Amino acid sequence: MEMLIVGGSGFLGAELVRRAVAADHATAATYSSRPPRDRGQPVAWYRLDLREPVQVQRVMAEARPQVVINASSGLADWGVTAEAPLRLALAAARSGSRLIHVSSDAVFSGRLVHYNEAQPPDPVTPYGAAKAAAETGVRLVHPGSVVARTSLIIGGGRSEHERLVRQLAAGTRAGALFTDDVRCPVHVTDLAEALLELAASQAHGVHHLGGADALSRHELGFLIARRDGLDTTRLPTGLRAESPHPDPLDVRLDSRATQRKLRTGLRGAREFLSNDRSCPPPGSGSDVRPGRS
Repeated sequence: MEMLIVGGSGFLGAELVRRAVAADHATAATYSSRPPRDRGQPVAWYRLDLREPVQVQRVMAEARPQVVINASSGLADWGVTAEAPLRLALAAARSGSRLIHVSSDAVFSGRLVHYNEAQPPDPVTPYGAAKAAAETGVRLVHPGSVVARTSLIIGGGRSEHERLVRQLAAGTRAGALFTDDVRCPVHVTDLAEALLELAASQAHGVHHLGGADALSRHELGFLIARRDGLDTTRLPTGLRAESPHPDPLDVRLDSRATQRKLRTGLRGAREFLSNDRSCPPPGSGSDVRPGRS
């Protein structure tokens, strides 16, 4: 299968690239500013600014993918997060490519707490609004596409959430892990395998790919710190409700309907953090920045 992974230099994108190559897919991938450090894989890399229609058309014409997986993220930048996926979906529809668009639980307000695939987005943040707009546009111009919503992405010590925990435990970063902010973390390898499985199927529409456990940010941090042999008592706690950042409090993706369609198991964080013994990469605690799923 000819596959194009948009955002291939990111955390999820890099895992998708690794697994696509391992599965013998003819793989192309994009980066926005800096090419990935490891160029040893048989991957065709393209620099791509999703805000530029000419670049999108050029990459699609050169890569000629059967499937496009959009794992890019522009945070609250409307041009990147809301408008660019629509541009990509138009190009994919015109070329006859399948499209898997990765979205986020940030499209929900938390008012209902539990959200299955049938619940409509009701975002309360700029990032959530951008993600919800992208979903609407993608599904409108490419009805056969998959919108795959996920939650906090964890794995192998490399995610921003794991780096944050190490910084907080070391006292090198100010902040707190909220006890009232609940999500369904997913391991990056599970998520990547599930996305590739959806890409190879005839699935379309909205799918939820959250982990099996609902955990607060502090509970998640505790499990990460314990896995990494850190002093869990050094993790500062706080309340999202009292912070200046108005993110939703409790958003739990109900992924059971999607899980029944997949061979790939979406493990809960309690399971994968007790079994994930990967060592944090050297120096990884120095470059964390706020981000979203």
